[in-house]
Amino acid sequence: MLNDVLTFVEGRVGRIRLNRPKAIHALNTGMCTAMLDALTAWRADTGVEAVLIDHAEGRGFCAGGDIRMIAESGAGDGEAARAFFRLEYQLNHALFTYAKPVVAFMDGITMGGGVGIAMPAKFRVATENTRFAMPETGIGLFPDVGGGWYLSRLPGHLGEFIALTGARLNGADCLALGLATHYLPAGKLDQAKSDIVGDPQAMAATLDALAVEAGEAAILAHRAEIDRLFAADTLEEILAGLEADGGEWAAAQRATLATKSPQSMKVSLHLVREGRHMPSFEDEMRQEFAVASRVVQRPDFAEGVRAVIVDKDNAPRWQPATPEGVSDHVIDQIFAPLPDDQAWAPKE
Repeated sequence: MLNDVLTFVEGRVGRIRLNRPKAIHALNTGMCTAMLDALTAWRADTGVEAVLIDHAEGRGFCAGGDIRMIAESGAGDGEAARAFFRLEYQLNHALFTYAKPVVAFMDGITMGGGVGIAMPAKFRVATENTRFAMPETGIGLFPDVGGGWYLSRLPGHLGEFIALTGARLNGADCLALGLATHYLPAGKLDQAKSDIVGDPQAMAATLDALAVEAGEAAILAHRAEIDRLFAADTLEEILAGLEADGGEWAAAQRATLATKSPQSMKVSLHLVREGRHMPSFEDEMRQEFAVASRVVQRPDFAEGVRAVIVDKDNAPRWQPATPEGVSDHVIDQIFAPLPDDQAWAPKE
């Protein structure tokens, strides 16, 4: 059996290569452990000067996490799901705080858990194949792995828009919003990796030299509408504003939101708004772990996975079925801090 992730040192560069192509390199517990162990070992290794994260063959960098396992666990005692989130968030935090430069190549599908390992990197490379999204509201989850931190720091109300709708962004969009630091043609990636391995200290210059114009970012054409329509205080007001707008774009967003879990949308909106005031990434991950621990055991997650991933009927029956049915009290319960003995903490 192939290793789901390959970790090795090439020259003076620590390499992390996702190697689970049939699942579009979706992260499982073993992969998170292997990556965290490698980062821990390389931290003290003076022979490793930089870290490079990419994927083996296949059409995506990383499609997310092991959703089926998380859903099966959530339907029971939730223990395995919590163990996965604890480890995954420790990996996210280790990357975020890593002292050595990290480069992530977001070539192809980069969603959910893939966003979580790409965004903390100092250098984030998008290509013409990049398809970036946090689509969790469609399966009863929320944009975790630091989504509350990264999305809340986008300009205007783009964070709310991306979190609620699960909007798919291409490479040009990612570059324009700062989600990517560089845009390279996919055909140049092998050269970029080879040059970085040859001279890790020149990583920035290497990427700058190979970068090309990304072309127009389609999302910017709707910046004014996004900032106007996703600024309202509550989900109900955002939906009413889209309804009243009368424009084609607003109607399309309203139709998209009609398919999402009302509970997940309220959780995601609260997460982005709270994230703007979070003092540190560690605090963000501690909160997201508390939220994830509870959300995976609520009905919408099991139902979302059933509708989108298992039965594929795309007809989820959300509980509650309307935003009005999701009370502020429920959201407060979901966001309440965990007791100290259950709370998340970074890996020592």
